Amino acid sequence: MAKARKLPSGNWNIRVGDGKGGKAKSFTAPTKKEVELMAAEYVNGKRMPVIEKNIGDAVDEYVAMKSNVLSPTTLDSYKRLKENYMKSIVFIRMCDFTNADAQRFVNQIAAEKSPKTVRNAFGLLSAVFRTYAPEVRLNVTLPQKQRQFREYPEIGAILTAFRGSVIEIPVLLALWEGMRMSEIRGVKRSDLSGDVLTVRNVVVTVNGQHIEKKQTKTYNSTRQLRLPKYILDLIAALPPEQEHLTELSGHAIYARFNRTLARVGLPHIRFHDLRHLNASAMLALGVPDKYAMERGGWSNPSIMQTIYQHTFTAERQRIDNMIDDYFQQLIG
Repeated sequence: MAKARKLPSGNWNIRVGDGKGGKAKSFTAPTKKEVELMAAEYVNGKRMPVIEKNIGDAVDEYVAMKSNVLSPTTLDSYKRLKENYMKSIVFIRMCDFTNADAQRFVNQIAAEKSPKTVRNAFGLLSAVFRTYAPEVRLNVTLPQKQRQFREYPEIGAILTAFRGSVIEIPVLLALWEGMRMSEIRGVKRSDLSGDVLTVRNVVVTVNGQHIEKKQTKTYNSTRQLRLPKYILDLIAALPPEQEHLTELSGHAIYARFNRTLARVGLPHIRFHDLRHLNASAMLALGVPDKYAMERGGWSNPSIMQTIYQHTFTAERQRIDNMIDDYFQQLIG
């Protein structure tokens, strides 16, 4: 029998031929022992016990298997997807689950939830089947994505609305520097060297617990940003004993953000939309994609595995100056 090989995902795989020159059978499992057992039972003509699992148990095992490689927020989202949307299928055995069952599962969620929620729930289900029953192919029709149009306030109006507020620093780090909420909550004074802020830590909240991670969302999210004098002055005015640039929870920042928008009569947006506005400002200013991606920590296939050589080159500093001048003029 062929030898098991470890996949980049951490799972193990064996391909077993039928002895007649036909297409090889592929088996994948979380451990080498399990995948060897699956292959051996296939060779001996037995049914694979792994797909005798019910879907609920398989989802639980999948989440536990990924506990050391996925973020706490992702793991929590998986648990919520199971709890909220999989109650009708958790006791069905994987070997009894058909494409018709999968389509009914999708239809049930689509009747009340957004296409994104449907895709997330089915994505988790598909990942579980690929891990524990790779020979099963779930083919369903998913709802089409819905294009949403948001009314965004003018950037200058947002800067004015939050000037002097307790969340001015979080708002500016999102709007001016393009940082995520978890990154804003994670950065510390010690991450600041002169005017250069290194984004490398995040703070997330899962089940009411604030978790600090020494790892950003993606490889490219770990980056350096040059802060303008306006933001540096706000940081300098913080209490000297305060290490994090904000000590507020994400919920507290969201609540203050929404109340301020309502109070000054600006249209409601998500706090994360400040990152969208940051990207839009760079587009309007003609910032080259390379520098926009670098500043925002976004990834694409062409640079996903790229290691930055000289982040603050003369050209990058020119771009920083252009963006800072733009915001400085708006804020006065």
